[in-house]
Amino acid sequence: MSLISRARRAKTDRLDLAGLLNLLARYQLGDQRVWRVVRVPSVAEEDARQLHRTWESVQQDRSRLLCRLQGLLVTQGLRLRIDEDFLQRLETARVWDGTPIPAGLKHRIHRVWAQLELANTQLDELEAMRTALVPDRTTATGRYVDALPTLRGIGPVGAWVLATEIFGWRQITNRRQLGALVGLVPAPYQSGETAHDLGITRAGNKHVRRLMVQLAWSWVHYQPESALAQWYQRRFGRGSKRLRRVGIVALARKLLIALWQYVEQGVIPDGAIVKGQAA
Repeated sequence: MSLISRARRAKTDRLDLAGLLNLLARYQLGDQRVWRVVRVPSVAEEDARQLHRTWESVQQDRSRLLCRLQGLLVTQGLRLRIDEDFLQRLETARVWDGTPIPAGLKHRIHRVWAQLELANTQLDELEAMRTALVPDRTTATGRYVDALPTLRGIGPVGAWVLATEIFGWRQITNRRQLGALVGLVPAPYQSGETAHDLGITRAGNKHVRRLMVQLAWSWVHYQPESALAQWYQRRFGRGSKRLRRVGIVALARKLLIALWQYVEQGVIPDGAIVKGQAA
């Protein structure tokens, strides 16, 4: 097999600087496609995002520990309810042949239980910290935190995540830009006569993308008479399980745009119920 040698390309700091200056000149002359200007959050804006990100991380750890604990029990044919009385039931439990749980396995279960209790304590502390937060209504973040929960189906946690992750500091100009920020826009594919979408890009903010899918399910449940929920039911409600999951992602993008317009422009989503108003 023949080897194809690659052409060598000169690279020096002087050449790199010349290339960057050339791009900068093109950008200043109006060519907006040469690069994208990154909006960097301030120290305070970045710090405001850490509370719910920490909560999300601890919640994932808790789920992992629960699965590990259940897995350890199942290996011995045990099914115990995991609650505050778990350790008492563990002491009297017997494995499949009626003998007590082996000492080594019991010690391992106790260690996992201790980690689970620590995760639960941390979640309670984080929830108390979030509850104690008072939004500053003079800021964009405070405006979103205050306004979003007035819609049925949107809770305080979702409002804080949306406000601190994107709405509070991002400079959003249109709906496509908003969808692209969280990776909820389709990725087109076209080659010759073949043209189709590859699904959503999944680029951008994964925290908001994950939250919006959850809020979309909540919206279908708590806002069934809204235009968005009825659109979803017509298009995907009677379809397969996979089709409903595809549809909920499409609804998540529409809902994200609707929430942005609700706070920024005062446009109530068509048919949506606002808390404190008659249904």
